[in-house]
Amino acid sequence: MKIVVSGGGTGGHIYPALALIRTIEAKHPNTEFLYIGTEKGLESKLVTRENIPFQSIQITGIKRSISLENIKTFIRFFKGVKDCKRLLKSFKPDVVIGTGGYVCGPVVYAAAKQKIPTIIHEQNSIPGLTNKFLSRYVNKVATCFDSAGEFFPKEKVVLTGNPRASEVIGEQNKGILQSLGLSANKKTVLIVGGSRGARPINEAVIKSLAEFAEKPYQIVYVTGEVHFNEVEKEVSLVGKPENIVVAPFIHNMPDLLRGVDLVISRAGATTLAEITALGLPSILIPSPYVTNNHQEKNASALTEKGAATMLLENNLTGPQLIKSIDEILLHDEKIMKMKKAAKGMGIPDASDRLFKVMQDVIEY
Repeated sequence: MKIVVSGGGTGGHIYPALALIRTIEAKHPNTEFLYIGTEKGLESKLVTRENIPFQSIQITGIKRSISLENIKTFIRFFKGVKDCKRLLKSFKPDVVIGTGGYVCGPVVYAAAKQKIPTIIHEQNSIPGLTNKFLSRYVNKVATCFDSAGEFFPKEKVVLTGNPRASEVIGEQNKGILQSLGLSANKKTVLIVGGSRGARPINEAVIKSLAEFAEKPYQIVYVTGEVHFNEVEKEVSLVGKPENIVVAPFIHNMPDLLRGVDLVISRAGATTLAEITALGLPSILIPSPYVTNNHQEKNASALTEKGAATMLLENNLTGPQLIKSIDEILLHDEKIMKMKKAAKGMGIPDASDRLFKVMQDVIEY
């Protein structure tokens, strides 16, 4: 089987694609892949690092305001379609899947026009412009949230979940906490603002350090590379509490997730897929700087089911953060209810589900 995958711009579009590829490679080693992205995008680094064949096209996103730059974007789109038709004709894929980002536009559109089976995967509760456009042409639309289905042709929608969820499932490893210098037997909070960190979260944590040091639980705080030195300095000023570990980045995040009791994070789709697959309670602080405010809608999907609580960034303070943690971690019944609710929303077999959709559209 030959599969073309496209997705770019942010890790939220790329990591699900890579997770799907890894699952298929494990189950069907003879599958051939071609990943189509942009040279300037994050995908050019992440995909080639995995030794996946990669081809690039030139394309930019549409600006939502009236702009002459959009004329150039339309020109690049049709040139990208032409380039993609050439690549597809050469590779001869059985199916093409787009996992989001504007690069998917010409790739999936070109495939649909060549009558190649096509799928788009929408990670968020509110889809972006590219997937809304492509939904008119593709065979199937795979979603991660029920609420996303209302934006697409009903007969095309299949709830599959996010393939990243499949990668975090495994045996719990309390040794990961000991390797960080923490206890394997204490309740543990993971606070993470994403790979680049998040300044408002940093500020709230810094203001809470002295009080955190007195708590019966322990904290792993992943700052992001940009903010690490600043936060590390503040931690030193309160005497490096034994129950707080600060790290710029965690490479084995699935291992760490399996060892903690509560996650505090942004509300990106990939993060939510991981924590629901594991049945982890969470405090979600949606980024207000994303298109269509989709992170708040993502977070609402969990809070409405009782799997998470939400703290809006403009309400985020040190005392409020501590209060939100204590209301969960210091009440066992609350933790159990949230775990059950999160687990009920998780789709740990998402990769298998998405691959099944691919097989179905090929056979159809």
